[in-house]
Amino acid sequence: MIEFVTDLLHKDAADLAQDARRHLSDLDARVPGASVASGECRPPLDVLETTSAVEVVVDVPGMSAEVLRVSIHGNAVLVVGAKLGPVSAPTTRFHLAERAYGRFARVVRLAGALDASRATAVVRAGQLRVIVPRLEDRRGRTIDVAVTSE
Repeated sequence: MIEFVTDLLHKDAADLAQDARRHLSDLDARVPGASVASGECRPPLDVLETTSAVEVVVDVPGMSAEVLRVSIHGNAVLVVGAKLGPVSAPTTRFHLAERAYGRFARVVRLAGALDASRATAVVRAGQLRVIVPRLEDRRGRTIDVAVTSE
């Protein structure tokens, strides 16, 4: 049984990597300058749990919806994007450079019964907020089932 679970984890990781590559290729094709973004950045994120949903909040200052991609694969939220650097003259010299630029892919694994088909992703005020609603808990409720004959 342990080998079976390990195989599933490897398959899941391979699927996520394939999705990330697909999103990065799409960004390269659709976003001018994304394909030459040589650096890598790792935007910080938070995972919040409410009574009705799980939220993934990613800091994406200066990024628009056009440079971000989100997909949900099983219980994993994949966020892919490109933070493009400032356009500067070739003779420009930086005295201090603390901000990171480049392409990124972040994966967050979520637990619980969630409804990925109703997930939303919104960019506002430098944050990407991915909201994945919970499935309604039906335990303890009486559900009438119609009986038919054949």
